Amino acid sequence: MTADLFSEQSETQLKFAEGALWLRGFATPEADALCGTLVHHLQTHPPQQMMTPMGYKMSVQTTSFGELGWVGTAGGYGYSRVDSATQQPWPAIPTTLLGLANRAALQAGYTDFMPDTCLVNIYELGSKMGLHQDKDEQDFTQPIVSVSLGVPATFLFGGPHRSDKTTKIPVIHGDVLVWGGRSRLYYHGISSVSVGKHDLLGERRFNLTFRKAGKI
Repeated sequence: MTADLFSEQSETQLKFAEGALWLRGFATPEADALCGTLVHHLQTHPPQQMMTPMGYKMSVQTTSFGELGWVGTAGGYGYSRVDSATQQPWPAIPTTLLGLANRAALQAGYTDFMPDTCLVNIYELGSKMGLHQDKDEQDFTQPIVSVSLGVPATFLFGGPHRSDKTTKIPVIHGDVLVWGGRSRLYYHGISSVSVGKHDLLGERRFNLTFRKAGKI
């Protein structure tokens, strides 16, 4: 399905759903600098294994930048202005990250993207993310910008229903995915990360997800 979907498109910009674009290698020129930013961030805001509403720990670890940070507890998912581990506000999104997110959104046709949060998901080997919707935000008019760093992974992108067939997208270090508009609330996830080692990040995949979470 992947080959058929992308066979007649350019090698660097591939549409995978209505309003959704795969920007292959878009972040590669600045990827090493981004890795350094992330490693420094983890020293003051270490990643946590958040909880699902059913009381299970997620297999991925998370941390955040921005006015708001995503949290998961047995009481549900949402956003908080403070890091629950330190009770301190989340650090501002670095200008380098904001610039990358804005350029990627613009490349996909979304102007005036103003993210107020950057969720960092960290996948160790064997970690995965089940199909879900990004629906904890209050503003669905702006897109999602997702940056992949570290080891490769298979991104799954479905439709408005969990049971919809998914497209498999083999993302690698430096790839960026952008989706919004009609596909903003489509289900998506990550298959189990199974192989690879990155020179700077080791046997881990980092996923930076930029969103507008607060009020318009």
